[in-house]
Amino acid sequence: MTIRIGILGYGNLGKGVECAIKHNPDMELKAVFTRRDPSTLSILTEGAKVYSVNDAPAMKDEIDVLIICGGSATDLPKQTPEMAKYFNVIDSFDTHARIPEHFEAVDKAAKESGHIGLISVGWDPGMFSLNRLYANAILPGGKDYTFWGKGVSQGHSDAIRRIAGVKDARQYTIPVESALEAVRSGSEPELTTRQKHTRECFVVAEEGAYYCTLYQRRGAVKRPCRYPTWRLRDPYRKDRLEQ
Repeated sequence: MTIRIGILGYGNLGKGVECAIKHNPDMELKAVFTRRDPSTLSILTEGAKVYSVNDAPAMKDEIDVLIICGGSATDLPKQTPEMAKYFNVIDSFDTHARIPEHFEAVDKAAKESGHIGLISVGWDPGMFSLNRLYANAILPGGKDYTFWGKGVSQGHSDAIRRIAGVKDARQYTIPVESALEAVRSGSEPELTTRQKHTRECFVVAEEGAYYCTLYQRRGAVKRPCRYPTWRLRDPYRKDRLEQ
């Protein structure tokens, strides 16, 4: 008997989950749910079907576990508690500061419906969090630091693309060299997240959108200005794209 899996969301994460299911003979992909037109989606698994996300509750008796593959910024805070009413759910919520809040919402919905909810499953938080826990357990006099990059952050890129007026965007996470040197020196500095990383954002605006309007929406600037859309990609204005 196999575990019947449903996937909600078919971006990079959803596709990765589908590939992982293929490597586990005790699992079967039953359905993929999407906000897009299901007829436009082509998946890898023969026999599995694509449905509208609105059809998910009607399939609650056909799926054992629903793996929710949305973004942490706006998708998972809504989708996971809602779907926990109908399914056992798993997500990879990774906004660390909001995990207690997310846990409370999912826990409430799961308890009321009699389902199980696993949140923040993945690398960080997830397996990497356990690595830190093990290290701190056997090296209690030490101090851990986490640096990412250089590389693209899918979560932060997704958050930027959700700003009205943004056509496309990528956010690169870059370790601050002076912070790396301070840690390597053994001085055990106290560093905030902003002190450890530079988040460099490259944004392409929708036609007719204005540079400063976008930044007022994300809280980066508070004054009016007149830079047109094309300056979003001007490398000489890159300093204005950093968080």
